[in-house]
Amino acid sequence: MRTESFSFEGTEVQYLRAGQGRPLLLLHGSGPGASSIGNWKAVMEPLASKYEVFAMDLIGFGGSGRKPAAPFFDYELWVRQAAAMLDLIPAERAGVIGHSLSASIALTVAARSSKVAAVMTTGAMGARFDLKDGTARTWTCPRNREELRKAIGGLIHDTSGIGEAYYEAREKVIYAEGYADYFDSMFGGDKQQYIDAAVVAKPTLERIAQPVLMLHGRDDEAFPMSSTIELAGGLATADVVLLSECSHSVAVERTATFLALASDFFRRHLDNE
Repeated sequence: MRTESFSFEGTEVQYLRAGQGRPLLLLHGSGPGASSIGNWKAVMEPLASKYEVFAMDLIGFGGSGRKPAAPFFDYELWVRQAAAMLDLIPAERAGVIGHSLSASIALTVAARSSKVAAVMTTGAMGARFDLKDGTARTWTCPRNREELRKAIGGLIHDTSGIGEAYYEAREKVIYAEGYADYFDSMFGGDKQQYIDAAVVAKPTLERIAQPVLMLHGRDDEAFPMSSTIELAGGLATADVVLLSECSHSVAVERTATFLALASDFFRRHLDNE
């Protein structure tokens, strides 16, 4: 696995690159300390055994730089960033996997770019829902381990398997100088606005001709499965898998299921192009 970077609109963007084969672009979610390594660590090596994986940190997250001026929540900036990363991938077509907020970003990019061959989402945002306590907690930066445990507990159904390495990876980000204040500014004010900002409009959904596979935990209280179901209803070709005893972090909670479904999906819609 290699760490690489590029400059985008004056900000340095970091991404992880591994494997060989058809390319997959992985986009993480927006929780406290979110990053590519935190979101995708459990699945990156298995995916890289079949594909060339590009896992990018959004601006303001992980190893990427922070936006120099507010507003720090900038949906269209992240869409442009994902499109720029896609353009850097040396292939005519690529698969995209987006989690949570980045599921919405991935769908929007797919509507705009024929380079996207297929889209897989987990815990998708993109349809409107009312702000939940768990959503608000996810978008409030923890200041200590106990607050982090509570935040993660709202995103993972069974945290008994979450080890020290998982928390340390998150803490490496959230305890960085100035990060907590930056994160809380990113999600300041009425947090409903951030749910609404990520809504994928009907005309955009109608432009998505690519196949889409959508996974969502049935126990996801912070980002309810109704979002995935509503999005799928507006897509021309979408399969939906609802997972029991699973909350928001599908790649962490149901790793084997994620990998099995991803392998079948991209074998059918990316490998044979």
